[in-house]
Amino acid sequence: MSGETVITVVGNLVDDPELRYTPSGAAVAAFRVASTPRVFDKTANEWKDGDSLFLTCSAWRQLGENVAASLARGSRVIVQGRLKQRSYEDREGVKRTVVELDVEEVGPSLLRATAAVTKTTGNANNGQQQRQQPAADQWTTSTQQRPAQGHQQPQYAQQQYPTNGYGDEPPY
Repeated sequence: MSGETVITVVGNLVDDPELRYTPSGAAVAAFRVASTPRVFDKTANEWKDGDSLFLTCSAWRQLGENVAASLARGSRVIVQGRLKQRSYEDREGVKRTVVELDVEEVGPSLLRATAAVTKTTGNANNGQQQRQQPAADQWTTSTQQRPAQGHQQPQYAQQQYPTNGYGDEPPY
């Protein structure tokens, strides 16, 4: 929709994602992300932490199940979604307003970590999913991997390239 505020936040999970189900059976994973900017203090000539932003996030359906199965407290993540403002009355009768993130995409940050991606398939209605092994890498060269029987290797991959680094010529 137009007029929605879409943002991307990079930060660390404060807690393990909490997976719940609505009465109609839709999965929702709730988690909080802490994003702390680093600022350079010229007077002290050092880097310092700025003020942290703590943002409550909700990931729905299959995305929520995947978040709960894949991420844990302390994981550095990149989260994109729509900001939503919600008002409510607390136990003492005080009216409060919160801003939350309705997550559309989330993934681990690979700045200081690695991740193995496993594609999932499944029926979103019953929450069941099956994990598929990643497909063979179509971009590998013929010196790294032989194609499976009946599989035609791309023409650029039929050339021989050095395996100890990059050659002078691009593979196209």
